[in-house]
Amino acid sequence: MGSVRAVRSLTNAEASRGLPVALEATVTYYRDYDIDLFVQDGDAAVYVLFRAGAGLLPGDRVLVRGKTQGSFRPIVVGESVTVLSHGTAPRPVTANVAQLFRAQLDCMRVTAHGVARSAVMLWSAGKRNIYLQVQMDGGEVDAAVNSEDEGALKNLLDAEVEVTGVVTSKFDQKMQQTGATLDVQSLADIRTLKRASAAPSSLPETSMDDVLGGYHVQDQTQRVHVKGTITYYDPGSAVVLQNGTKSLWLITMTDVPLRVGDLAEASGFPDVRNGYLALDHSEIRDSQAWAPITPLPVTWEGMDSGANAFNLVSTEGQVLMEARESSKDEYVLMSGGHLFSAIYRHPSGATGVKLPPMRQIPIGSRVRVTGISTFYSSDPFNGPVASDLLLRSFDDIAVVAGPPWLSIGNLVRMVVALLVVVLLVAARGWTLASKVRRQTVAMARRTEAEAELERRRSQILEEISGTKPLAGILERITELVSFGLQGAPCWFEIEGGANLGIQPVADPGSNLLELPIPSRTGPPLGVIHGALAAGLQPNALHTEALAIGARLAALAIETRDLYSDLLHRSEFDQLTDIHNRFSLEKYLDLRIEEARRTAGIFGLIYMDLDDFKQVNDLYGHQVGDLYLQELALRMKRQLRSHDMLARLGGDEFAVLVPVVKRRADVEEVAQRLSQCFVEPLEIEGYRLQASASFGIALYPEDGESREALLSVSDAAMYIAKYAKH
Repeated sequence: MGSVRAVRSLTNAEASRGLPVALEATVTYYRDYDIDLFVQDGDAAVYVLFRAGAGLLPGDRVLVRGKTQGSFRPIVVGESVTVLSHGTAPRPVTANVAQLFRAQLDCMRVTAHGVARSAVMLWSAGKRNIYLQVQMDGGEVDAAVNSEDEGALKNLLDAEVEVTGVVTSKFDQKMQQTGATLDVQSLADIRTLKRASAAPSSLPETSMDDVLGGYHVQDQTQRVHVKGTITYYDPGSAVVLQNGTKSLWLITMTDVPLRVGDLAEASGFPDVRNGYLALDHSEIRDSQAWAPITPLPVTWEGMDSGANAFNLVSTEGQVLMEARESSKDEYVLMSGGHLFSAIYRHPSGATGVKLPPMRQIPIGSRVRVTGISTFYSSDPFNGPVASDLLLRSFDDIAVVAGPPWLSIGNLVRMVVALLVVVLLVAARGWTLASKVRRQTVAMARRTEAEAELERRRSQILEEISGTKPLAGILERITELVSFGLQGAPCWFEIEGGANLGIQPVADPGSNLLELPIPSRTGPPLGVIHGALAAGLQPNALHTEALAIGARLAALAIETRDLYSDLLHRSEFDQLTDIHNRFSLEKYLDLRIEEARRTAGIFGLIYMDLDDFKQVNDLYGHQVGDLYLQELALRMKRQLRSHDMLARLGGDEFAVLVPVVKRRADVEEVAQRLSQCFVEPLEIEGYRLQASASFGIALYPEDGESREALLSVSDAAMYIAKYAKH
């Protein structure tokens, strides 16, 4: 390929073959610390992916060698760029919104006129740059200015400006245009035509409940008309149309009957929601012509890539969890080591209506699910964030294989059975050995035996006051009692707990002894047993040994209960039985240490219940306590096993999200928590509608210390709270 025009004339399919390129053109945009290079020759321009540090300047005439590659439009992957001469950049073309949004001037150097509605500093390629949102006649475009001059922002905000830069079309993973950005070489390419009439700080203060009075939009967006097959329908909410490999999400209020699989026509107003195309205010006409779409088989990567966004797909996975909520039924699946959800949304207006039973699928089953692939964002530069697979009905789930026989549960049962056999054999052998030893012990060693009994009792008392596990102490006590019973087996039956010690195989000839383990208050804590050999009659020494064991066991159990209760009180909130602030701060410090060691990231969500004081004032503190307990229980059910929920005090909560890959993972957990407040609470005959405000912080992006993360998430929560008013 010997010219820019020849490259631009290629289709993406042709460009994807990696055709060799050797063309001359003029540099229109390049940052020495980045890989973005734009070149133009006459009225044709192209993007070149090239290395940083090449020292190129706008106006340089260059020879570009490389290969073509498919993208939103064909691009060049540069292998070498040779400067032929120095000159001036091409004269910019005056651009309007229609040309920018139709990609007619993609990669060209243009001049656009508008008002800077936003002017902020953002990070790009490791450096801070000025980022503008410019309101033009007919729409809004972005402008990324290669400048770190933060002082220029005050003069740009709300000013009428003329921006000169290179057009870079914004697009999603399906190569559909979602907007336009101007890459601006320097502040010199921003010309202020008219400064703002007043600085933002000098504007008169507006009451928060009167903010909407300043809202004014003149929307001249034209309605568009599309055709396709209905692949998904949520009455009163949304419809998905698919035509070949293209699909579109339609936002609609219609609830007329529509049949999934029929050809349909629709019209609506173009919009971009979370980085993907949509039609708003849509109306749909079902042709009644049956033309079903065959689901496209995909892997998890096929959904996560975003290339199949809103397409009808099918994939396989293993069922890990299933749950019914007020608005949806959810199946959590694992495929290729990744988690995703298959969701069946309940029909709109189904609150209070008895729903059909949720389809129960055995945990561990392998299933094939069919539905609409959805995600939160389709920015190809930051990567899509996979979300859900929307099911149309329970028929969209087919069981491929039942749970595997070789599961963790079955392995545990086998190991337990083997251990029982081993313990029984060991107990029998120990019993036989004990009988032999008792026959050989001479009465002359009785004094030595009593001394040994006292020594062991002292050791046990030291262990009770230490940190040794309770089970180990009780086993030591059984050894002590067995010593006092002349080697006879001894064991405990702990109330509501395990059997500890050596329980022999039933022997009709043995004399069984038992004594309750006393409690300072309440019923006995359990029973201590001893089994004297056949022919050996109980005496006062045997009774005393059993009594010593019972008293020591009572002391050990009650001491450990007291320690466990104190430990629990120190780390758990007494009202909601979730972690308290002390516990959260301790685990937050540990997570920061681990993240520093592994270069990891994690998230923190700060929550504050809205208007909780009114609940206490209107309904009393008893209702308020039940209100907090119910919300804490709901939130725990929404979290994964490794997430940590804590009550910081009053109506403030926090969630430590230790396993994340990006900020969107934390936002997804916050979104799940927000579902806890959709269904009203039924408390003491009152029907209360709860709500909460959320703030998010990401380590290390928002802070590298516990105090910084709590402060950032708290501030973000207050911003969200006041945004509601």
